[in-house]
Amino acid sequence: MRVLFLESHSMWLDGLPNGFRDAGHEVLVSGSLTEKNIPAIISEYSPDLIIMLGWTEEHVGIKRKWIREHVTTTGIPFVYWATEDPIHTNVLTVPFIKQVRPRFVFTVSKEMVPYYESLGFPSAHLDFGYHPCIHKREEKLDGYACSIAVVANAYPGVIKVYPQFYRLQSLRTLISPLLKAGYRVDFWGSRWTEMEEILGCRLPREYVHGYLPYPEAYKVYNSADIVLGLQNTTSQVTMRTYEILGSGGFLLTSNTPAVTDLFEPGQHLAVAATPEETVETVQYYLDHPEEREKTRRQGQTAVACHSYKHRAESIVHLLRQRKIL
Repeated sequence: MRVLFLESHSMWLDGLPNGFRDAGHEVLVSGSLTEKNIPAIISEYSPDLIIMLGWTEEHVGIKRKWIREHVTTTGIPFVYWATEDPIHTNVLTVPFIKQVRPRFVFTVSKEMVPYYESLGFPSAHLDFGYHPCIHKREEKLDGYACSIAVVANAYPGVIKVYPQFYRLQSLRTLISPLLKAGYRVDFWGSRWTEMEEILGCRLPREYVHGYLPYPEAYKVYNSADIVLGLQNTTSQVTMRTYEILGSGGFLLTSNTPAVTDLFEPGQHLAVAATPEETVETVQYYLDHPEEREKTRRQGQTAVACHSYKHRAESIVHLLRQRKIL
């Protein structure tokens, strides 16, 4: 089957498209969309399935009109994967799908499936995953070696706009207590220097390393003794949850139902429900490297069934079951 991805952002190109290739399909990624190249690509490639995913520059402004005119009207099955749910469902996902009219909507949030169905869009749950060629186990690298690491963008603006956002609780459970207890935490990602009010303390400049290209994140996951993984909701896990485990990193994350439904604490990863538990857990695993090593190896094994090859196979199976393909 020929699959066309209308996308240009590296964060998405290294994931699901590679999963479809691994599953034996032919894949083309469009790159930046223009009014002229959309119909040209479709005509020349003649795809059996067209997919858009995430939220990038390919989803905004006039491009929605071009997609509606040149994609939806072809009759080729066109599906959208809503990865910004549930935080941005009404702000981003719903306006987009109402304008471009995909045949099917996948969402990372199980609870959003009935909502999309009520809007007239056939829908199903599709979780994040990881690709083993991008998120992989390698030796520690000196430039990334540290005791405790965070790889994430800070999103201070989003947290202030959505104070009920679970990420705030995750930050204050996993990161703030360690900083206040005097632990060094190394940060890769944008806008961490703007988080003093939210974290309750100022980050020393030497702790903050700035933006890290997506394909290089595995280097930190491999090189840190402990990787802190923030969660955005209690009902689903973040993409980095799979990617840290897939890279063979030792993950400490929030104790949520979604995490413990997928993985076993103490066997595949570590979890904390309170600031005190975070400090105790970090100190225990820093003091017991053999336990840390055993857990991270078991975690990498446990996450293997969540590769993007598995996600691609699930997409094809479900679309055939629902008579879309």
